[in-house]
Amino acid sequence: MSSTDTVRASLEATASLLAPAHPDVAEQVLHAYDDPEGYARTHAAQLDERGIHEPVAELAWIALVDALFEHRLLAEFDWKEDPQEIRAHLRTLVSRPSVDPWALFEADEMSLPTHEFLMACGRHYRDVGAALAVLDIESDCYPVVCLRAAQVEELTTLAGRAGYTAQGLGN
Repeated sequence: MSSTDTVRASLEATASLLAPAHPDVAEQVLHAYDDPEGYARTHAAQLDERGIHEPVAELAWIALVDALFEHRLLAEFDWKEDPQEIRAHLRTLVSRPSVDPWALFEADEMSLPTHEFLMACGRHYRDVGAALAVLDIESDCYPVVCLRAAQVEELTTLAGRAGYTAQGLGN
């Protein structure tokens, strides 16, 4: 398998792992990978919000983040996000765990800085068998997905094979 085939297959597998009920997520990611110019034209308004005006090397990864967000499978947080906002957005994820991890939080955790709060969230999600992971888009934000704890290693491996970084929170 060529390196191009490996990257393409890894992107498709990552999309399928994070959005198993939404094959259109993988289709969007592959469109961005196979035809970056066409994807950039089709999604110009959405990309403009990110300051992207032409195809960039990480376009397929950005397409994954945007497609997951559209399906409420990802929440994106600013580097200075309020913990209450993070909590509110994580609770809206379709992929959230059936057992509420928020009962495990201590009051003092609700005033932590963003990164530390996300790490605490990751630890508490693991306590209920779920996990949070960041899909690194080399920005000052945190695109966060929720998945089964047992899938984090697979996610990080697939992301790495595609040339990107996904990192579990609170490990």
